[in-house]
Amino acid sequence: MSRSLHDQTLALAGVFQAANLVQQIANNGHCNETSLETCLRSLFATNPATTLDVYGGELADVREGLVTLSTVMSEQSKQQDIEVLRYVLNLIHLESKLNRNNDMMEVIGNRIEQARHTASHFGYVHTNLISNLASVYTDTISTFRQRIQVSGNPSFLQRDENAAKVRALLLAGIRSAVLWRQTGGRRWQLILSRRKIIQHARELAEQANRSFDK
Repeated sequence: MSRSLHDQTLALAGVFQAANLVQQIANNGHCNETSLETCLRSLFATNPATTLDVYGGELADVREGLVTLSTVMSEQSKQQDIEVLRYVLNLIHLESKLNRNNDMMEVIGNRIEQARHTASHFGYVHTNLISNLASVYTDTISTFRQRIQVSGNPSFLQRDENAAKVRALLLAGIRSAVLWRQTGGRRWQLILSRRKIIQHARELAEQANRSFDK
């Protein structure tokens, strides 16, 4: 796996995309369906040729993550930006704990592989698959002492289908955090390489916009 700024930015955008969708569901009760599918599909990309292939092979698939990354890391002026950044940092922290737990990583890998048939049969945004992935998160990542506290509108968060989407997205966020580490991403880079990351994310987002407009 390449360890370039390009690949690190794409992987980090995957984390931000998942976190942003969690924020949307928690506060609005819904999220962008296409971006949701990209995140959940990434869980099944176990042998990608490139980093972008994890997200479907097109920049447009991770455009929301690129825009969110560049906006949140440069501004952090809105409450929703602060929430998204908190989720991202928590996901990166939990991934570092997961990386030291080989047994849990094996369980997650096996459970996702078992869910592959459901994904191929029903699609990546079907309630059956989302519930399945949510249970994987509950049985593994949620058992860590530190857990991600999702804030938002209780009336939305208390709905079973929304709670399942949130957990499935957090699992996808962990997957992208794994990819970020594999491409050489480290937490100190979020501070010391911040400007480079923001600039490259903006460039990639512009490319995604041009391809999307065609």
